[in-house]
Amino acid sequence: MPLASIGDIVSQSPGGVGAFNVIQLEHATAIVTGAEALALPVVLQISENCVRYHGALEPIALACLAVARRADVPVAVHLDHATDRALVEEAVGLGLGSVMYDASALPDEANVAATAEVAAWCHERGVWVEAELGEVGGKDGVHAPGARTKPHEAVDYVARTGVDALAVAVGTSHAMTTKDAVLDLELIAELRKTVPVPLVLHGSSGVPDDVLREAVRQGMKKINIATHLNKAFTGAVRDYLAHDERVVDSRKYLKAGRDAVAREVTHLLGVLTG
Repeated sequence: MPLASIGDIVSQSPGGVGAFNVIQLEHATAIVTGAEALALPVVLQISENCVRYHGALEPIALACLAVARRADVPVAVHLDHATDRALVEEAVGLGLGSVMYDASALPDEANVAATAEVAAWCHERGVWVEAELGEVGGKDGVHAPGARTKPHEAVDYVARTGVDALAVAVGTSHAMTTKDAVLDLELIAELRKTVPVPLVLHGSSGVPDDVLREAVRQGMKKINIATHLNKAFTGAVRDYLAHDERVVDSRKYLKAGRDAVAREVTHLLGVLTG
């Protein structure tokens, strides 16, 4: 199947769009397998941290693109949380159709200017751009539980930068391993009414299923999930090794991790579209 456009997936999906972070090839194939079980589109995301882990973008990006093209469902490959414009340009050159550019470390005006420049450059090449309003600091920036995006500031930011989607702060936090995040559902509904582009929820691993489902109903569109899948993968590998201390073939325990991730993706996509 041809590589899917994230813009088409987001605009055509009646519910929430699952965007899952890839660490290695097993994650990519598991995410697609999980999506194929429900015949639903999905987004494979490659973060800047993932690039650092592999030492370069090209190997993991080309692997994800190959997995996406062989899928039986529409799959988009997305660069997540990139702070380096050079990495954005490399991703576009490799064939990724969407990027998230994060200039939040800059002062507000510089952030707007840099994001607008990247968005314009990407749009000239047909690439969809996501950005994040305010301070984005890894694990405790704008998505610390107490942070909130102001609707009028979000509208202004989108107008001045020209981005295609906006990640907003509504109560989630990155890298949560427990599902006890409390979302501001009223704020989500208000943002959906005022912001003219799709809303993105980062830190979704910490959101209970029923709350995640309601967040989609209130207006969240692209739902980013990473830590929850890593937790499932690691737990399955740990269990496999604990039950067979003699195993040396990494394919056996990595398959256990891959299967666990596929099951979680199927479950979560059911939540987002249910």
